[in-house]
Amino acid sequence: MPSSIKYLTILLSLLTVFTIYNTFVYTSGNKVTLSKKALKGENIWLQYNCNSCHQIYGLGGYLGPDLTNEYSRISNENYLKAMFNSGIKTMPQFHFNKKESEEMIQFLKEIDQTGYSPNRAAKIESNGWVTLKYKNSHHER
Repeated sequence: MPSSIKYLTILLSLLTVFTIYNTFVYTSGNKVTLSKKALKGENIWLQYNCNSCHQIYGLGGYLGPDLTNEYSRISNENYLKAMFNSGIKTMPQFHFNKKESEEMIQFLKEIDQTGYSPNRAAKIESNGWVTLKYKNSHHER
């Protein structure tokens, strides 16, 4: 029995270290907060399952492009609204109303302001940490 207590102690110690490490990693750093309008846009993004075809920071589907920095790349809100409503190539027509289009654009705008994807300016430190280059994070409130 003493060896089972030893293994249980080791397991609990490892779980404690794992929990503390993950708490530190996932709660420190640059936090992204979206405006209410952008959060509504994110809800539309989720409702229409846009992430099944598109990515944000490389996470999502691969049928469409990564949209992390699409707002600054296109920089024409009317063009983005037209894409939402008319579709493009394999993208379906969504027929968003004016308010929904503006919320989606605000979501893409604020996501664009959070950083770069891919982040070519990232530096890998000798200790394994990655230092990222962030954009300005001023959002509409």
